[in-house]
Amino acid sequence: QVQLVESGGGLVQAGGSLRLSCAASERTFSGFPMGWFRQAPGKEREFVAGISRGGRTTDYADSVKGRFTISRDSAQNTVYLQMNSLKPEDTAVYYCAQSDGRSIFLQRGVSAYAYWGQGTQVTVSS
Repeated sequence: QVQLVESGGGLVQAGGSLRLSCAASERTFSGFPMGWFRQAPGKEREFVAGISRGGRTTDYADSVKGRFTISRDSAQNTVYLQMNSLKPEDTAVYYCAQSDGRSIFLQRGVSAYAYWGQGTQVTVSS
């Protein structure tokens, strides 16, 4: 069973930066695409960024493109989300997730991800 643990969230002022980390318990992590999602109170969980199994292909939601960077270190079973130029609207609980691996293409839908971390809170003040 894959276990994912996020860390790195916190409180930051608008314009600041945070780096989120997601550590996986299983080596199989390296064989699947990974994604970052976020969920604000009263809102549905939404796609933020995705990365292919090899880390060579990435995908970003329009709202974070140019500000966020997803990366992975397969040797350490870790995926990262570098968040720069943070805005108050970025405030949410951020989750990392492992794809179910049923598609060779990166997916943006929640249903395409089989394993989820517990989430880490990111709060951006104005």
